[in-house]
Amino acid sequence: MKNAVTALVVASLLSAGLEGAGRKGKTMIQARGPFQVVLAPQPLHTEMQGAGFEKVGRMSLDKAFQGDLEATSRGEMLSALSDVKGSGGYVAIERVEGTLKGRKGSFVLQHSGSMARGAQSLTITVVPDSGTGQLVGLEGRMAILVDAGKHSYDFEYSLPESP
Repeated sequence: MKNAVTALVVASLLSAGLEGAGRKGKTMIQARGPFQVVLAPQPLHTEMQGAGFEKVGRMSLDKAFQGDLEATSRGEMLSALSDVKGSGGYVAIERVEGTLKGRKGSFVLQHSGSMARGAQSLTITVVPDSGTGQLVGLEGRMAILVDAGKHSYDFEYSLPESP
């Protein structure tokens, strides 16, 4: 039951999208496309099992991106539910590897999502200086969209000019 409730909260938060756009002084580029995600429950660390942690969950995160971002990712997610219906939160880190509009490399995304009595907030940002290969210097924010059970992304980013 706990994993089903945690998955429901995470799915709700993932569908919340993202507010805000643009970096001051940077030309922002849009990348869009669908992706598939697989979440798998994982055991909590021993010291987090038991009293006070009944509504805390941990999951592995695996994604396959298509479209402007042709990549795969792997990550870890922690989530917590409160006693108030529709309230909870999650954090996640995922490493993305592949090509972004033809530029090959990897980068790390940081998620922070919360839901207060059903009001959702989600921020997904590129971890500063995490880009490798042709993605060195990557900055950006990603929104996740869910329509009829299908996931897609809207990635607004900037990169230094190609060498």
